[in-house]
Amino acid sequence: MNKALAPPTAAKPTVDDIIRSQRRTRYARGAFFTLLLIMVVWSVKVTVIDDTDWARIGSLANVLKATNRFIGIDFSLFPTLIGPAIETLMIACLGTLLGVILCIPAAWFGAHNITPYKPITYPLARLMMTLSRSIHEIVWALFFVAAVGLGPLAGVLALAVRSIGFIAKMTAEAIEDIDPGPVDAIRATGGNDFQVVIYGILPQVLPQVLSVVVFEWEINIRRSAILGLVGAGGLGLVFFRQMNTFNYHGVTTVILAILLLILLGEVFSYFARKAVI
Repeated sequence: MNKALAPPTAAKPTVDDIIRSQRRTRYARGAFFTLLLIMVVWSVKVTVIDDTDWARIGSLANVLKATNRFIGIDFSLFPTLIGPAIETLMIACLGTLLGVILCIPAAWFGAHNITPYKPITYPLARLMMTLSRSIHEIVWALFFVAAVGLGPLAGVLALAVRSIGFIAKMTAEAIEDIDPGPVDAIRATGGNDFQVVIYGILPQVLPQVLSVVVFEWEINIRRSAILGLVGAGGLGLVFFRQMNTFNYHGVTTVILAILLLILLGEVFSYFARKAVI
């Protein structure tokens, strides 16, 4: 082969080139972490140091004195916590169940490989998921309290709407990652869209979807415990009343009840996920 026609070979990097490249990488990494440290220090100064009323906090003795007010348990409050605890659990269960039902069209439209009309249904579903995740459950609860009034119904609706973003997104992504073989086989035998979903898609994504639903239910127990602060019922409402009456031992008692309920949810969620997966 004529050397004049041979393709030019790339010059191999020398040791000096490698050293210079490593030095530039170290400088860039050092500059990045320095900038990050400056931003963290500036954020602490602006949000903590400058915005804190240090005169109101007073000395360390005053802080300890204020904290000591919460040390203690109001045993007389125990019988009145059973109903709100059950109500909190039911709000989480019903909110999750309603959220799963509402997630069905959102997951269907939000999965790129099965959405009915990509230019419209896909971005619409993704917008719904983003909107659900972007707004805090407290804000949703305030909205539904204004719409339907005080009580557990507002909490159920708030948790249902808040659950759409997570469950639908994970379900849609699971559908997008399925093996297309079973789907193509069902379509080749003349199966309709419903049969494709039931026999080709659902068996592949069901374990993952159930695991996501159980995990969301566990999170909703935590959420439902604080929704009462805005009038959505449950233990949060009891907590709010104890704070308003300055019953600090009662506040601690409600916190312990919430903690116990969350721990029970953690245990159930653990065994439920093991059974599903």
